[in-house]
Amino acid sequence: MKNVHLSVEGNILTIKVDLSKEFGPSASGKTVIIASTEGNVSVPDREEKVGLNVYRKK
Repeated sequence: MKNVHLSVEGNILTIKVDLSKEFGPSASGKTVIIASTEGNVSVPDREEKVGLNVYRKK
């Protein structure tokens, strides 16, 4: 994962992303990647999965 922190308290999933970071252009070059789970990942100690991409237009 890039710039994504997952945490669970009880039944609440919290996702933290630092919006000040950048990881370069997307494959198409139309956007700048800020954070990504790079596919679906398991929620810590749970059966659920999450997939996340955060980006902005160039």
